[in-house]
Amino acid sequence: MYFTKNFRSTTAEEWYVFLPSYNDPNSSGAVGKAIIHYDLQGNRDIFINTTIILDDPKLYEPTLYPLVYAVSDELINRLVGYANTLLSVHAGENSFQAEYVR
Repeated sequence: MYFTKNFRSTTAEEWYVFLPSYNDPNSSGAVGKAIIHYDLQGNRDIFINTTIILDDPKLYEPTLYPLVYAVSDELINRLVGYANTLLSVHAGENSFQAEYVR
């Protein structure tokens, strides 16, 4: 897995996600994207809302839920780190929500 940053603003980042053997069926490009929105609460507290959208219908198969979960977890670990995070994953039948609290 690898990813590239598409853009960054003062409150958000968008990353393209690439996985071997999977891609967007329309563009044959990135399998999906991760959108990270920073919600600053006061001077030191940050809460992050992260949305991961996977576009390859092969990843919607219920048998691939462990892969979708592992990819999502690894993206959070690499891109967000240990900050408090609300996660929403959109991957057909394998969609889920989670909360990471440090």
